[in-house]
Amino acid sequence: MTTPTIITPQKKTPQLVKAKLIAYNSEADNIELMFNPTEISFSRTVKWESKQGNRGTTLLPKINFSGVEPYKFTLKQLLFDTYETKESVMKYINIIKQGVTTIEREHDKRPPVYIFTWGEKEKYFHCVMNSLTYTLTMFLTDGTPVRAMVEISLQEVDEKNLPKGKEPAPKGKNRLKDSRIPSPE
Repeated sequence: MTTPTIITPQKKTPQLVKAKLIAYNSEADNIELMFNPTEISFSRTVKWESKQGNRGTTLLPKINFSGVEPYKFTLKQLLFDTYETKESVMKYINIIKQGVTTIEREHDKRPPVYIFTWGEKEKYFHCVMNSLTYTLTMFLTDGTPVRAMVEISLQEVDEKNLPKGKEPAPKGKNRLKDSRIPSPE
């Protein structure tokens, strides 16, 4: 008599999904975070305007809604570490630096737009980098940087009205005439 084989169901270990900044229209390289952030804080400001002398019954100034600012968020304490592979961490930092560098595409000069995502289900929004700070914190004996702490500040942009660079000024006879300068007679 043979002993029946007991089949034990195997639990799937969840795969680590990394947060990413995906370059819109492949304007730059995608940025995949080496280690996911532990928290993300979002902020948004609502603009209200008040005018001197315009008072309500309680003598407080009357205010009018003026609009909303885009969401802003900062990815803090992002660790990039290449100590085990002994390669320069600047390989990753240089990709991130593209977010604060002007690119040129068909008369459009501006830094790239990204889509901040984390996993298949979480697509937060289209955004641009406002600032980048990185600190190199560990070096090999030959001076190769192998660890960096990075902070990226981002701002939401409307995906239906993406930012454009400055339009080039018209040249030659297509240039607009300055109305303040009298024309020669």
